[in-house]
Formats: sequence, C-alpha cells, structure tokens
Amino acid sequence: MSKTALVTGASSGIGKATAIALAQAGFNVIICGRRKEALQELKTRLEDKVKVEILQFDVRNKEEVSKALKKLPQDFRKIDVLVNNAGNAHGLNPIQTGNLDDWDAMIDINVKGLLYVSREIIPQMVERGSGDIINIGSLAGKEVYPNGNVYSASKHAVDALNKGMRIDLNGKGIRVGAINPGLVETNFSEVRFKGDSEKAKSVYEGYQALKPEDIAELVVFMVTRPAHVNIADLLVLPTAQASSTIVHKE
Repeated sequence: MSKTALVTGASSGIGKATAIALAQAGFNVIICGRRKEALQELKTRLEDKVKVEILQFDVRNKEEVSKALKKLPQDFRKIDVLVNNAGNAHGLNPIQTGNLDDWDAMIDINVKGLLYVSREIIPQMVERGSGDIINIGSLAGKEVYPNGNVYSASKHAVDALNKGMRIDLNGKGIRVGAINPGLVETNFSEVRFKGDSEKAKSVYEGYQALKPEDIAELVVFMVTRPAHVNIADLLVLPTAQASSTIVHKE
C-alpha cells in the first residue's frame, strides 16, 4: 500500500520540489498552501503518477488548519510523512528598527504554524506507532547573523522543536528529523525584500546556490531509510558557503 505524505508550503520552492520528489518515489501527496491556482497546477502535474489532494489554508490560522485536516477524504486520512516546510523571512533590519508586522509574520508562520499542523497530525502517528516528521529549518537556526535577529530566533525555535519532538516521541515508532539549508535559490529573498526582485537576485549571484530539488532529494532519502535509522539533523550548504556571512563569490 502506498504511503501518504503531507507537505506544507507546497505551492513553490522547497515545498513544491519536495511534493514532486515524493510523488516520483511513489508517495501519495497532500499539498498544502495558500495559493489555490499554484496547488492545482501542481496537482495536475502529479496526479497521473499518484493520488494527490489539495488543502488550501494559512498555517497561521489554527482554525483553518484544523478544519482543513479534519475534512480530508478517507483515502488521505492516514498520514505517514509530515514535511513541515512552510516558512518565510520578512525584512532584514537591525533589532531597533525592526517592523513589528514582519516579526509577527515570521513567528506566526515559522513557529506557530509548524506547531498547529504538527498538533493535528502527530496523535494519529502515535496511535499507529509509526510515522516520519521532517522539519525544514535553516542555517539561521544554528547561528545568528547581522540583522537576522527575529528570523534566526524563529528558526532556532524550529531547531528546539525538532529536538523536543524527537525526545517526546521516543519509543512511539516515529522518526523526527530536520534539514537545515544554507542559501537555496527560491523566492525566499524576494519575499524578504518585499518584491524587490533585483535585490533578491543579487543574493544568488556569483556562486552556485542550492536548488529546491537538492533539499527535496534529502527529504526522500530520510523517509526511505530502514525503520531503525533516523537521520536526526542535517546541515546542508552550497559548496561556496562556509557560514551565514561567508560566501565565496566569483
């Protein structure tokens, strides 16, 4: 019987690439996000390979999250793999001039959104005694860089939650692991710089950044290991990147 994976933030970037990679590996997929049109396009692309279900909701809204997951068709109720990918960065300001709305958005999506989705899905995994949870963190959850203050704080929280989940779920047959990427070329910087595409583009110039597919391959690798193997924590960087602030550019 095919397993089912749920991926948040699946309308673009790492989430989209992960949904594609899991489908190619034979997983039925539940693709979640806010942009219905993008999700529908992805479903059309994948549904000749596996079963695909769309869930449109904002992870910041716990009522939406709960309502959407409770309405899943019977064929998709048993979720074997949860990929907590939805996340964002807003602004790049020193703490004293930070935008409060930006702070709220990062904490609400990166931390509370991950918790809302996890809280709905983990109990069924515990009941069955099996499951995989992959939390997409960041290099920013391992170190702090200038003006990355609240974003780094939110990703440090993901790192702590990943460890906390693994401790609390020990002995329940559930594997918990995180992937913490460095620079990945997605629309991440465009969101951070509020649509300034030229500024966003400059972040990835002069070196080869990671691609969303690089992270997606790792997700598939982690969830297809033998049952006794749990890859708990991965830090993945482009070869050109040594740290958050050291990137070799040609």
